Amino acid sequence: MDGGNNIREAVMKYSDTLYKVCIVILCNEHDAQDAIQETFCRYLERGQEFRDGEHEKAWLIRVATNICRDMMRFRIRHPKVSIDEVENSLAAPEQRETLRELLELPVKQKTVIYLHYVEGYRIREIADILGTTEGAVKMRLKRGKEQMRTMWKEAYGG
Repeated sequence: MDGGNNIREAVMKYSDTLYKVCIVILCNEHDAQDAIQETFCRYLERGQEFRDGEHEKAWLIRVATNICRDMMRFRIRHPKVSIDEVENSLAAPEQRETLRELLELPVKQKTVIYLHYVEGYRIREIADILGTTEGAVKMRLKRGKEQMRTMWKEAYGG
């Protein structure tokens, strides 16, 4: 199969997942689209076959998260799109408050929480995708959940 077919298939198969990962990290639709485009450019440059679909998906998510981190280093820290717009594009009405709290977490924590609870990845898989240790992923999950619990207690008096 030629590279053109591979890229078309990858775009069709993974664009939605990559969009969700990038928008959660960047909180900016235009930056998320740029990150996805750059991810697929790197996919074209890769020139190697993947072991299977999961390897391909994990590679794309890892590249996208790295691109998002790079973008955040160089842009102004304030989101250009309101959190309301992000909430409306990603979550059902009953999930919007939880999403708002997730978006307020530090990048490392919201990335692992999103990959684990929304995309359904295991800790080991997240560590592989992000190029970190399982211990680091567990710690980020723990800290993220603790921060969300604190936000819920403050918001709902629990």
